[in-house]
Amino acid sequence: MTTSGELPFDVESVRRDFPILARRLSNGAPLAYLDTAASSQKPRVVIDKVVECYEQYNANVHRGFHEFTDRMTTELENARATVQRFIGAKEVDEIVFTSGTTMSLNTVAHGWARKFLKPGDEVLVNPMEHHANLVPWQLAAKATGAVLKYIPLTDDGRLDLSHLDQLLTARTKMVAVTAMSNVLGTINPISELAQRAHDVGALICVDGAQSVPHGSTNVRALNIDFLAFSGHKLYGPTGIGVLWARKELLESMDPLLTGGNMVNEVFEQTSTWKPAPAKFEAGTIPFVEAVALGTAIDYVGMLGVDRISAYEHELSAYAHKKIGEIPSVRVLGPKVEYKGAILSFVVDEINPDDVHSHDLSAFYERKGVAVRVGHHCTMPLHRLLGLTSSTRASLAFYNTKGEVDCLAEAIMDSKNVFGAEAKRRRSDARKARAGKTEQPDVAPPTRGTS
Repeated sequence: MTTSGELPFDVESVRRDFPILARRLSNGAPLAYLDTAASSQKPRVVIDKVVECYEQYNANVHRGFHEFTDRMTTELENARATVQRFIGAKEVDEIVFTSGTTMSLNTVAHGWARKFLKPGDEVLVNPMEHHANLVPWQLAAKATGAVLKYIPLTDDGRLDLSHLDQLLTARTKMVAVTAMSNVLGTINPISELAQRAHDVGALICVDGAQSVPHGSTNVRALNIDFLAFSGHKLYGPTGIGVLWARKELLESMDPLLTGGNMVNEVFEQTSTWKPAPAKFEAGTIPFVEAVALGTAIDYVGMLGVDRISAYEHELSAYAHKKIGEIPSVRVLGPKVEYKGAILSFVVDEINPDDVHSHDLSAFYERKGVAVRVGHHCTMPLHRLLGLTSSTRASLAFYNTKGEVDCLAEAIMDSKNVFGAEAKRRRSDARKARAGKTEQPDVAPPTRGTS
């Protein structure tokens, strides 16, 4: 296993910790996995921890008194303490395990917003938000009579803070913001936003799905009120996430889900709840996944969060330069110094009306490059950019410059294949409209073929 130290980041050694990276695709191409923003790959220690739990002491947590349930409960609570230390939370009981970022944000929108928002109150969001940090607030506003207000973006895809004086008022009750855009890669000034929100008596809820896996996060230093993130983007298992909130906020909130384990007393007509975090962990939570998330965090900590961040920034700078130099490729978002390890782009000469985004993704896959193509759960942002879709390459500490080179080659090849065909079809259409020729009696290429 890789260990941290003063030596340069050894990416080849790190890659050996991830079994899947040695696999080839079904067409024999080596895998260049550039889709970590959607879900990260898992190191061997995390995989082994999941197997250990199921093979050696699998039993439900917080129930019964036999040896296996005792061991699993201890493992779960140790993982909770690991998360607490990782994000700098004051108390371990501020860590709530959920199914992921989406459930965490819905818990806040349901448990806090629907309880405390009133008609005329305002929730401040912005166009770069993932649907998971936008749709729950839309529903909460509709249920309470509150209003969503939007911080505009600058031309290069950052929050335009010059509008905050007009937008942040006594009516503002919540600022919901991503720490790092899942499309533009923009890193937002969370500490400043938190201070400005608190100055008018508002709270701040941070979507940390993209930021927490790629840099140091300390909730007390940031002075925020809520933080949500997912395990599967943090090199841990799927189906597990975290909601952190200040203890007094958790105590004031209503639970999103009710049922077993979270109740204190149940009567015929009413029930009372256990204190947090149990209050928000109804039923059987994904306890094996939670335990393995603790293992994933230990692994990241062993490599060194700052070293990971520095390597990813270096790799991202290389990717921005390499991809940005390809003619007709437009990289979305701000300069690399203002963003995390995400590079989204469009190829201007490949018209989405001619080439479906799924066809483009399939073409890259045949070249061995796994990227994400579509609107990435950010329809308002793509409409603002005048796009129906974009291609996203998202990097992690297990990626290499050689994989970036593979992406660049795939883009060039796609320009040659799709770009030339799209250009020909547009030319034929223009000629037909001008009455110079009739439409060619040739069927367009079938989707998914090159």
